[in-house]
Amino acid sequence: MQTVLISGGGTAGPVLAYWLRRHGFAPTVVEHAPGLRPGGQAVDIRGVALDVVERMGLLEQARRVRTRMRGMSVLAPDGQEIDRSTEATFSSGRLDNGDIELLREDLVQMVYEHTRADVEYLFGNSITALHEDETGVRVDFTHEASRTFDLVIGADGLHSTVRRLAFGPEEHFAHHLGSYLSVFSADNFLALDNWQMWLRDGDAGFGIMPVRDNAELRIAFGFMSAPLADDLRKGDVLRQLVHDKLASLQWEGARLAKAVETAPDFYCDAMAQIRMEHWSQGRVALLGDAGYCPSPLSGQGTSLALVGAYVLASCLAQAHGDHRAAYSRYEQQLRPFVTLNQALATENPGGPASEASVAHAKNAIALNG
Repeated sequence: MQTVLISGGGTAGPVLAYWLRRHGFAPTVVEHAPGLRPGGQAVDIRGVALDVVERMGLLEQARRVRTRMRGMSVLAPDGQEIDRSTEATFSSGRLDNGDIELLREDLVQMVYEHTRADVEYLFGNSITALHEDETGVRVDFTHEASRTFDLVIGADGLHSTVRRLAFGPEEHFAHHLGSYLSVFSADNFLALDNWQMWLRDGDAGFGIMPVRDNAELRIAFGFMSAPLADDLRKGDVLRQLVHDKLASLQWEGARLAKAVETAPDFYCDAMAQIRMEHWSQGRVALLGDAGYCPSPLSGQGTSLALVGAYVLASCLAQAHGDHRAAYSRYEQQLRPFVTLNQALATENPGGPASEASVAHAKNAIALNG
């Protein structure tokens, strides 16, 4: 039985672990957070990614916890409504399509509960070094004795440790898209009832949506910026930067800034894509955002993670121990799908891609089996 270490306990890693276990592998997931990460924006499961979730037996559960938006308002900088829709929202597209929008944390929890009995999880741990030879990869950890695995998969996000260790510095592969995104939660001080609000004010803007039966808000705040210097990307400094930008907004800026001060799930990072000529190096391969992050601007990061995990596991199973053949087939099958979905992020700068482009991209691959 081949052993596989997967770095990253978000969506891509545990989904890969599920499919590898089904194919007879022994997966281990290492995650540097002490447990499942709370917070995050609503994510979309679209097109062929729905087939992956259905094959996992999780489709009905995902539908039960999906968002229930009735529509959205588009506001001027002073808060006056300038447009509204009961047919679509910017976050999920048309409300009458078959896609599913749900909170990231709900999806992560769902997959974890579905895999925890059969998959080894190492929380509160990180990979510090990889040492590959002809028999396997010896992995050093921060809080675990070194262990040797047959394969190592980096599913550890935009700032992947596995990618850095196996392929080189992030700056060789990251392409900044000119903006930053912050996501955080707040009480529903606007009394929104399954209704989104979107506003743009100069080079910044936000979307607000109620979640948890309208008890809570999730705010996604974006602002244009060149890549920030290292000292500006530290947690407290970045939180203050977002606070100050929100405070300068005309409508609800003060209350949004106040919410940032205390949000336990504050997140902020660059909108960037990862573009690489190859997603594998020896016994190491990359999955999801670590290898081909499309950025949240595409709306397809979660779907790429789900489909990529399914394809990679299938290729490894079909290769009967030949990881080189498996990784080659994985790239050959998935790269056209990745290219189309990454293009959604840049098709319409400052706005969503067209419905036609999304419909084409989300279904642009056929699953084996």
